Amino acid sequence: MSDGAMRGKGVPVRLDKVSFSYGEAPLTFDVAFAAAEITAIMGPSGSGKSTLLNLVAGFETPQSGRVLIGGADVGAAPPAARPVSMVFQENNLFAHLSVEQNVGLGRSPSLRLTEADRTAIAEALERTGLGGKDKRLPRELSGGERQRVALARVLVRDRPVLLLDEPFASLGPALRDDMLDLVAGVHAERGMTVLFVTHQPQDARRIGRNVVFLDNGAVAATGSADDFFVGAGPEAFRRYVGAGAGNAVSRDIARKRT
Repeated sequence: MSDGAMRGKGVPVRLDKVSFSYGEAPLTFDVAFAAAEITAIMGPSGSGKSTLLNLVAGFETPQSGRVLIGGADVGAAPPAARPVSMVFQENNLFAHLSVEQNVGLGRSPSLRLTEADRTAIAEALERTGLGGKDKRLPRELSGGERQRVALARVLVRDRPVLLLDEPFASLGPALRDDMLDLVAGVHAERGMTVLFVTHQPQDARRIGRNVVFLDNGAVAATGSADDFFVGAGPEAFRRYVGAGAGNAVSRDIARKRT
C-alpha cells in the first residue's frame, strides 16, 4: 500500500467479522464505515468502542477476521504504516517539546523538518487557532489548546482516516462545541473518514452523519444520525440516551444551526 496513494480524501473502513478478546467475553465487530463521512460510535462503557478504534489503528490485533482500509487488508501493517491518524482523550503531547515540535512529529519522528514541513506546520497551527503559539510548551497551554495541537498534528499527517477517542470529554460544553465545530470544518475541507467515539448524544448529533451503536461487545445497530435521534434507533440506544433525549438533542442542535 503506497502512502501517497492513501493520502487526501477519505476511504471506506470495514471490520469484516473481526473478533477480539481481553480474556473475558469476546468482542465481535462486523461493520462498515462510509468513506469521507463522520460516524459517531456510541455505546455503554465496556461495549468495545475504544477497542474498535484500536483495531483500526493497529494497536490491537484481531484474533480472527480482517480490518480493511480503502479495500486493503491492513492486518499485517503496524500502526505507523496505516493510513490513519488518531486523537486520544489524553492529547499525547511531549512536555519538553514546543507546540511547533509536537506538531512536527506528524511529519518527521526525528524532527528533521524541511521548509515544506515547516510551512505545513505553520498553516496547521493557523487553521487550529494556534498562530503565534508555536514556541510555547504544553504546560503553557489550556486543555483546549493542547487538543488543538493534537489536531494540528493530524492535519500535517494528512491521512484519509481520522480516529477520535473521546478527545474532548474533559472540556466544558462551550469549548467542546468549539472543538467539534473545528473538526467539522476540517472535515469539510479535507473530506477524511472520521470515526468518533463519544458518550455525549449532543456531540454525536452536532457533527455525526451516521451512528454505530455498540452493545454487549457487538454492533447492535447502524444508521443515520437523523434516524437515531428521532426515535428510529434500537430500543437499547433509546435506553442508553434516556427517554426523550434524542428528540431534545435534535431540537437543541436545530436551534443552534438557525
